[in-house]
Amino acid sequence: MNYFPWLTIIVFLPISAGSLLFFLPHKGNKLIKWYTICICIFELLLTTYAFCYHFRLDDPLIQLAEDYKWINFFDFYWRLGIDGLSIGPILLTGFITTLATLAAWPVTRDSRLFHFLMLAMYSGQIGSFSSRDLLLFFIMWEFELIPVYLLLSMWGGKKRLYSATKFILYTAGGSVFLLIGVLGLGLYGSNEPTLNFETLANQSYPVALEIIFYIGFLIAFAVKSPIIPLHTWLPDTHGEAHYSTCMLLAGILLKMGAYGLVRINMELLPHAHSIFSPWLIIVGTMQIIYAASTSLGQRNLKKRIAYSSVSHMGFIIIGIGSITDTGLNGAILQIISHGFIGAALFFLAGTSYDRMRLVYLDEMGGMAVSIPKIFTMFSILSMASLALPGMSGFVAELIVFFGIITSQKYFLMPKILITFVMAIGMILTPIYSLSMSRQMFYGYKLFNAPSSYFFDSGPRELFVSISIFIPVIGIGIYPDLVLSLSGEKVETILYNYFYR
Repeated sequence: MNYFPWLTIIVFLPISAGSLLFFLPHKGNKLIKWYTICICIFELLLTTYAFCYHFRLDDPLIQLAEDYKWINFFDFYWRLGIDGLSIGPILLTGFITTLATLAAWPVTRDSRLFHFLMLAMYSGQIGSFSSRDLLLFFIMWEFELIPVYLLLSMWGGKKRLYSATKFILYTAGGSVFLLIGVLGLGLYGSNEPTLNFETLANQSYPVALEIIFYIGFLIAFAVKSPIIPLHTWLPDTHGEAHYSTCMLLAGILLKMGAYGLVRINMELLPHAHSIFSPWLIIVGTMQIIYAASTSLGQRNLKKRIAYSSVSHMGFIIIGIGSITDTGLNGAILQIISHGFIGAALFFLAGTSYDRMRLVYLDEMGGMAVSIPKIFTMFSILSMASLALPGMSGFVAELIVFFGIITSQKYFLMPKILITFVMAIGMILTPIYSLSMSRQMFYGYKLFNAPSSYFFDSGPRELFVSISIFIPVIGIGIYPDLVLSLSGEKVETILYNYFYR
């Protein structure tokens, strides 16, 4: 048992330090921005230190565990702990949030509230990834929605209220199913309710009941992931949100749904998962094709990138449904990889919007001449998105392919069919990705504009782009950076629950 409360400090630091923002002097926004960035950097360093020195990669059990009685009335505990599955998403959260606060430098309206909400979101996300108690997981899951809703409804495009309302209706609707599932699992079968992940993982349920729980959790996580047909809030939200909020949504928020699928549906409800996994694979394959072909028809730049996110999330669902070491490792690698690539593309879309004030692709063109640095970074990261070998997306999607091919759960013909359809999806990705670059950067359209000279990317924007690009290349060349974190845990999940 670890006696120093590392995780409690890591969860509470952003929101408690962020609440001091309201006491800073009214002397402009610079102090607020520097203060927020310093908190983010300190938090990231603290997390990295705690994980480097107090976390053992070869141990699949929960580490840095904390367990305090919280509310006596119904045995509610403050339980935190991390394992190989949660360490990657927590570090990703720290990294992307730090860069998103740096990306939000141009925000001047209600700057304190904006930065406080980003820090509150940070706390909620780390709390979700490190919870070891089902009710605590639900509370963190819900808590994190409030800052997102306010960030969407106050800073964004003309239809921001519509998209924020749509977001909250979808996610709150999904949360109802999550709460019912949490209470059902906690209250079932024992005299006193237990919400501890470890206890619940060793409990067995009648198959019919397990299927009902599974469907409830699946709906909740499908809204967040997003899995079709519950994805329609995402393009609207991304189309209207400020690009620093988009970075947090694409980089972290979508990954919470995928994390929940592995952590709860797979770990706690294994029998139902093996029944539903063929359906997950079918839905994932349809999602890759559907979202990629829909993306091609989008005029709005951010909506096109949003649909590409939905398409890439299909690989994660297929990896989770394959029930193999390789497939699940590929899904976890794709969670991290797409976190970086999605955030980078939204950041670059936002910076080019700051220059052009254009959001529709058919109005753009010829931007490569006036903003060469943004053009270079956009081209490189579009290549990463279409899974160019040497980048993280390629390795992740390749491992998911191997996972589905080597799965012993499915017959040969369905595997060949699914692999063939996934390959079509991978062919569609370059089509919408490259046509987006062509419409934005090539041609002559902007030479007719009166102000044909724009400021290119500044040092801050270059720093953000390059900071995201380095891990994309790093993981692409040496995927063990991520796979070594989760490998032991993945084996344990599959061994304990599918081969017992």
